[in-house]
Amino acid sequence: MIAALVSALHVFGVALGLGSVFARGRALRGVLDDAGLKRLFAADTLWGIAALVLLGSGVARAFGGLEKGTAFYLKSHTFWLKMTLFIVIVLLEIWPMITLIRWRRIVRSGGRPDVSRARTLYVVTHIEMALAALMVIVAAFMARGFGVRGGL
Repeated sequence: MIAALVSALHVFGVALGLGSVFARGRALRGVLDDAGLKRLFAADTLWGIAALVLLGSGVARAFGGLEKGTAFYLKSHTFWLKMTLFIVIVLLEIWPMITLIRWRRIVRSGGRPDVSRARTLYVVTHIEMALAALMVIVAAFMARGFGVRGGL
C-alpha cells in the first residue's frame, strides 16, 4: 500500500512538474507586468514544489525498501541516465532560480525587476521541460528492466 502511494505521489510530481515548467515558460514569454510576474512566480513556486515531491518520492522509491529494491536501481544503466538528466536539469535551474528569487525580492520591496533576460530564461525553461519529458521516457524503460546489467 505504501509503495503504491509513493508511486502515485511520484507520478503526481511528474504531472505537476511538467505543467508548472510549461506555465513558467509561457509566463516568461508573456508581458511581465504585475499580473505577469504574479503568474511567473506562481508557476515557478509550483515547479519548485514539484521538484521536492519528485526528489522525496524518488529517493523513497529507489532507496526506501519500496518497489524493485536498491540493487535494481544501482545496476540499471537507465537509472543512471535518468539521474544524469535530473542533475543536468538541476544545474540548468540554478540560474533561473537565483534570478527569480532576486526578482521576487525586488517586487516585494516595491521595485520593478530588469526582465530583459526573460527570453533567455524562457529558452532554459524549455530545455528543462524537454529533459524532464525525456526522463519520463527513460523511467518507463527503466521500470521494465531495460539497461539492468548483470541481472538481479
